[in-house]
Amino acid sequence: MNNRSLLTGLALLVLFFTILNNFSFERQAVTEISYSNFLQFVERGQVASVTLQGEHIKGATVDNKQFHALGGYDPTLLDRLRKQNVQIKVSPEAETPWYWVLLLQWGPFLLLVGVWIFMMRRMPGGGGGRIMSIGKSKARRFEEGSNDINFASVAGVEEAKEELVEIVEYLKDPNKFQRLGGKIPKGVLMIGPPGTGKTLLAKAVAGEAQVPFFNISGSDFVEMFVGVGASRVRDLFKEAVENAPCIIFIDEIDAVGRHRGAGMGSGHDEREQTLNALLVEMDGFDGTEGVITIAATNRVDILDPALTRPGRFDRQVHVSLPDLRGREQILQVHSKKVRLKPETNLSTIAKGTPGFSGADLANLINESALHAAGLNKELVELEDLEWARDKVMMGTERKSMIMTDKEKLATAYHEAGHALAAAYSKQADPVHKITIIPRGQALGLTSFLPEQDRLSLNKEGLQAKIVVSMGGRAAEEIILKQFSNGAEGDLRQATNIAYQMITQWGMSERLGALTVPQGDSGNYLAMDYVAEDTVSEEMQEEVDQEAKEMLQTCYDRALTILTEHKDQLVQLAKLLMEKETVTSGEFLKLIGRDPSEPQPAN
Repeated sequence: MNNRSLLTGLALLVLFFTILNNFSFERQAVTEISYSNFLQFVERGQVASVTLQGEHIKGATVDNKQFHALGGYDPTLLDRLRKQNVQIKVSPEAETPWYWVLLLQWGPFLLLVGVWIFMMRRMPGGGGGRIMSIGKSKARRFEEGSNDINFASVAGVEEAKEELVEIVEYLKDPNKFQRLGGKIPKGVLMIGPPGTGKTLLAKAVAGEAQVPFFNISGSDFVEMFVGVGASRVRDLFKEAVENAPCIIFIDEIDAVGRHRGAGMGSGHDEREQTLNALLVEMDGFDGTEGVITIAATNRVDILDPALTRPGRFDRQVHVSLPDLRGREQILQVHSKKVRLKPETNLSTIAKGTPGFSGADLANLINESALHAAGLNKELVELEDLEWARDKVMMGTERKSMIMTDKEKLATAYHEAGHALAAAYSKQADPVHKITIIPRGQALGLTSFLPEQDRLSLNKEGLQAKIVVSMGGRAAEEIILKQFSNGAEGDLRQATNIAYQMITQWGMSERLGALTVPQGDSGNYLAMDYVAEDTVSEEMQEEVDQEAKEMLQTCYDRALTILTEHKDQLVQLAKLLMEKETVTSGEFLKLIGRDPSEPQPAN
């Protein structure tokens, strides 16, 4: 029976009893009067007949008008009625019909039961079984053979895959490790930024080992009912042991594994009970049972230490952002899903996407395919990939934005300043493209194409980044003799780099090799709010003064470069006004360099 049928049945039941009651009692127009008025009517001879029924007195006047009165015990009433020749009829007290008694006694209960059934059917899972199964695990199970993802489906994380190969070998042949007394890690904690492929790696492990795979999110354990999360944890591990060897994958484990005692107050009892149950279950079975727990998080710093100790999550696998080679491999994997033009150079896109995660690159490929389809192309080309890269990095082109020629010229000089500052700064990345087409919140964009990823930068390289960031503002001062708010993002980036150089990386000439804490840890734990400030006012003044001098030195360097090459600055701005987008080859020709030859270090 569905919800609508249930409500319809209840409504018909109530309607049936109402109609039955209306047909059982004849209803006429009856006037309610007081007992004293009734006695006055009797004395005046206005009453023709009465029917006595307990306390109820029903009657009719001589002009045939019906009335009703309530009276108590009166031994003189019958004598008065006989004296006035009133026709008297005595009737026993009316009994309430059995069906009304039944309805009044059981109706509220039946109504509550009906409402309860209705609410249960509306809940996911339907029926009363929903309440009975609220403590059951919500993990999705992938049976052996149903998972077609393997290590070949994952690219760009070769080191992480190598660490997980041992897990796969153990699941395939546990005796190989047990015969020498070795124990496989009970838990593997995958750590890395969002979108780097942690979930995909866990599925690949299960696919390679061909074992059941239980997938659940950390937030699925915690409910509003106390004790439900702990019950679900116990049920999950019980089911896993019954299906061993298998893999349990807990995504975003920081939702349930956060440091106990975090936050103010005691409103986290349910989450902490769930965490305690997880700790007990992970330490409650030995490695021979073949159940391996894999968890993923991008906030390992807030996990409870008891969760990450040896014996629970023994091994930590770092899944970092892909490098240049990894990005190219990821692009090759995802480009197989689209109709890509043969011999398309994906390395160009890989070089222009430093810091992109695997999810970002998958989105880039998809956006390029959508763009090519919108232009009715048969194949996805390199220009579609570059368009998608710019969209992912900066946002969609704002074609509807109307810019005056003055604003357009100011943007052209600003972007030309960035490009020339990079071209004549040591250790700056090569310029890839300059455009004054608005995208997202930016009115223009100067993109760079590093030949390889830089894992570390020295002081000179970081200062070069500041000089390039200051190039736009310096060009406005030299040519326009005024400043605009277009340099806001550039100044913020330059200031952040300067403060990091001084307070974190020990690159200050005054302060030397030390770190200076800036703000809280960002973990938002209770201990963050009670920690004492370890930085004196004098030290902070030194940091601020050093950062100011460093920024001013880099800004002066940008002014010097653009002043020495003012003619090229003007020419590049004019070319941008004419073409709106200038490629790296056109830019190198303008500054007198051969695009076909490797560019010398600045």
